[in-house]
Amino acid sequence: MEGSTGIERPEANGSVTHRVLAGTSLPTTPSDTSLSTTPFDTLANGSADGSTDDSTNGSANGSTNGSANGSANGSADGSADGSPDDLTELRKAFRNKYRHVQAIHSQSKPSCLSHDTTETPSFLGFRNLMVIVLVAANLRLVIENIQKYGVLICIKCHDFRKNDVQLGLLLFILIPCHLLIAYLIELVAASNARVSRMRAQKRDGSTSPTEDQSKQFLRTWRLLRVAHAINVSAALAVTSYVVYHHIHHPLIGTLAELHAIIVWLKTASYALTNRDLRHAYLHPVKGELDALPEIYKQCPYPHNITFSNLTYFWWAPTLIYQPAYPRTDKIRWTFVAKRLGEVVCLSAFIWFASAQYATPVLRNSLDKIATLEYMSIVERLLKLSTISLVIWLAGFFALFQSFLNALAEVTRFGDREFYEAWWNSESLGVYWRTWNKPVYQFFRRHVYSPLRSRGWSHQAASTAVFFISAVLHELLVGVPTHNMIGVAFLGMLMQLPLIQLTTRLERMQSANGKLMGNTIFWVSFTIFGQPFAALMYFYAWQAKYGSVSKQMAQGPPPTCPAF
Repeated sequence: MEGSTGIERPEANGSVTHRVLAGTSLPTTPSDTSLSTTPFDTLANGSADGSTDDSTNGSANGSTNGSANGSANGSADGSADGSPDDLTELRKAFRNKYRHVQAIHSQSKPSCLSHDTTETPSFLGFRNLMVIVLVAANLRLVIENIQKYGVLICIKCHDFRKNDVQLGLLLFILIPCHLLIAYLIELVAASNARVSRMRAQKRDGSTSPTEDQSKQFLRTWRLLRVAHAINVSAALAVTSYVVYHHIHHPLIGTLAELHAIIVWLKTASYALTNRDLRHAYLHPVKGELDALPEIYKQCPYPHNITFSNLTYFWWAPTLIYQPAYPRTDKIRWTFVAKRLGEVVCLSAFIWFASAQYATPVLRNSLDKIATLEYMSIVERLLKLSTISLVIWLAGFFALFQSFLNALAEVTRFGDREFYEAWWNSESLGVYWRTWNKPVYQFFRRHVYSPLRSRGWSHQAASTAVFFISAVLHELLVGVPTHNMIGVAFLGMLMQLPLIQLTTRLERMQSANGKLMGNTIFWVSFTIFGQPFAALMYFYAWQAKYGSVSKQMAQGPPPTCPAF
């Protein structure tokens, strides 16, 4: 068999008949040991290629049999009676020896991006790529901004008027007084409730009121409701009037208006919660008091009507009044310092980003809006969307993660679920339920649920919730900018049809529907939401106080169409 080419294939009787790999010349002389000392030969315990015998382990007979170890028929892939581990080792040795015969295409497999693939590939690399592209693109914008405008930050260039600062501080002190008024109203109501219950017990030993007493309760509640309504309305109306007419700077006005809205919501919750607690106290039904939340038993009505209880509610990071809250054991001052440090750093970043990047984009958009250059307006919106999103995200983290956690730590407030993973929202409804839990919990507890219990449909109750929210948004934005143009109001009401659309997508039993819902959320949030509102209110401000106002006073240019 010497001189032939290929690898010998042994037959069943162990004799070599021919070589099967044409064009491959393997040495067959005993002096060539390059292929006869591999692990394969050791495991086979026989001749390397049928020409070199191993007299110790078995007879050659022109084959690769190893008689001492029972190698069957001299085959090169191991004993037929060997264990699976031996067979695996033999195959491994075979692959190591014969590199060019490995079966690459051994089964049918689809491309990893095909629809019929069994496993969806990970796109982590593409996510990393998008992050790199986003960072690189924004870094280019930073360099371009510096080259074009220079450094626009000027600490001494603020326009805080002395009158604005004084009125802002005065409002900050006076606004919480409306909570004190609500406390005095509830103190009178609690005193009357005690007297009514004592009279009922003296009469027949029962605390259940008579029909006349029930009517008296309703008449008393109507008076209390009017008193609370006047109080909370005055809190919002007085602040809005002072901010709109006497505080020029939008930042100071926004802080004062936000404080008034928070106190308005807290006061409403305080009044409505104590109304129900008082009713349960005066009209006990068998087992009804036991159905109250367990945590309320720590401070039952009317023992919760105290100044210290109200003060804690004022400072607690929640809009929902409860007689008692889950509390932590101690205050971690290191934790507080870290969170306050985050607030300071993020506030400085927001100020820098607003002055250096947002303001130039807004100013360069004024003439485009005045001349109604729609393509240019869209381009400005897209350019503004990036920086507005960055500023909003920084503000969200500073408020909900840093400030509220610091406040919760100082007050030892235990429930710190101020938000959920809203960025994964599969619909607009999920977003509004998860991004601002304190506000969502207030409207669900004090507006939506009571309306539903009165027979309102889900759609009608949701419309009422968004209408109230729209009014508050317009007050928060329109009053400090001295422009009640209704953009924030309409923007909130427009959420209702978008919620219906994305809810249908969310309910689809497919990943594509949820993906489309999340995409619609982000598009409406980053492009047609905040950037458009910011552009409109900035233009309205400039039209009233800034450069646009001067141009309008001089008259529009001949080529300027009517706006």
